[in-house]
Amino acid sequence: MHITHHGGHQGVTGSCHELHYAESKSVLIDCGMFQGQDARDHHEAQIDFPIDAIQALILTHVHIDHIGRIPYLIEAGFNKPIYCTKPTAKMLPIMLEDAVRLGITRNRRMIKELLDDLRRLIRPIPYGKWTDINSGRTSSELDDSESAKSHLQFRFQQAGHILGSAYVETHSGDERFVFSGDLGSRCTPLLRDPISPERADVLVLESTYGDKIHEGRETRLHRLESILCETMQNNGVTIIPAFSLGRTQELLYELNMIMESVGHKTQCTLLKRIDVIVDSPLAIKLTDIYEQLKEFWDDEAYEILSVDNQPLVFKNLVEIDRGGDHRETLNYLHKSGKPAIIIAGSGMCTGGRVVNYLKAFLGRESTDVLFVGYQGAGTPGRKIQESERGKGKVWLDHEEIEVKAKTYTISGYSAHADQSDLIKFVQGIATKPKEIRLVHGEQPAKQALGEKLQSLGYVVN
Repeated sequence: MHITHHGGHQGVTGSCHELHYAESKSVLIDCGMFQGQDARDHHEAQIDFPIDAIQALILTHVHIDHIGRIPYLIEAGFNKPIYCTKPTAKMLPIMLEDAVRLGITRNRRMIKELLDDLRRLIRPIPYGKWTDINSGRTSSELDDSESAKSHLQFRFQQAGHILGSAYVETHSGDERFVFSGDLGSRCTPLLRDPISPERADVLVLESTYGDKIHEGRETRLHRLESILCETMQNNGVTIIPAFSLGRTQELLYELNMIMESVGHKTQCTLLKRIDVIVDSPLAIKLTDIYEQLKEFWDDEAYEILSVDNQPLVFKNLVEIDRGGDHRETLNYLHKSGKPAIIIAGSGMCTGGRVVNYLKAFLGRESTDVLFVGYQGAGTPGRKIQESERGKGKVWLDHEEIEVKAKTYTISGYSAHADQSDLIKFVQGIATKPKEIRLVHGEQPAKQALGEKLQSLGYVVN
């Protein structure tokens, strides 16, 4: 077997890896959109590689940098199975409908046709079941002779990144290749931790935070509470640009915990009167799906469920869906001067409703902007994140905005594994990989992780 990379190899976004397993036969692992600087380096989103040999598309999860080019793939004539986990199958049409409507077309007929094609191709597969790429049957349905004849089998394992995320094990003959997708931090609430595979001849490993160590959960909770208390004292606004899937749900889960405990801390009792606004129709839909798929939550979340049947909903929470309500909320906050916490997309501030809040409040010294996820090079989010208060400026909607707000980054909320988590994942593989190929990372992150792994005796490319 061998791999051709069609994205995510030299940069962070646009993950798309073609695994060739037989003559004129291959599978795609993800088909993501380029974002930020990566998008500037790849001007065309269309599929620029032949697809005749591709027998299936295997998805690790539904973030746009892993699924965003699927509409172009289908437009190019792809008509083969799309394998994914059950939660991913439920969320994939919602995520792509939103992405297509915002970035490609608002033509309802075209969107409907795409979604019809998508639903026809989706094949949900359970975690941990070896599946034949040609027949789509799982290991429990295959007899030994069929299994031996299979050109390629694969299975999904928990990745702990977002709901439904998986890393992908593949084997053909005596070879086993593993694609990490995006691995989650081991202190991520709601989700089960990833467990390393028993072997991988070749491991394709993400390296987003290959040069970083995240804050621990206790530290991040303390920092989040401190920022919210400051917002209350300043009658300011805290803006949290958050990805609609994963980060928003984790924030709601832990904000609920803070709201419950804060009454016991007299210096911050007023925090219970602050509004937590989720202004994202997509995030609201996905939070509902998180609630529906509790079977995939981790043990901690199950324990919380025993005393709180809605841990993602609390009395301070205000959900904004309609565009008219968004404009009313924006005007109200602009005039009232009352404190609020706003969670809105997009996570890298490249578009969406968060841009309107940033345009309205970045110029105020009482505003806090809290980043809880990776900000890609070249994105407005990265520019704001790196701004020195009172000196920085950022372009939003073709308008230059002065940054007077304070900016914070809490790395502990990242859905990505840090360097220590990535190394633990590698060291947990009983049969040492013959080769580790680093993808999905900026060059400094790749270099730092690569050097660390090489010092431990691994072959890294």
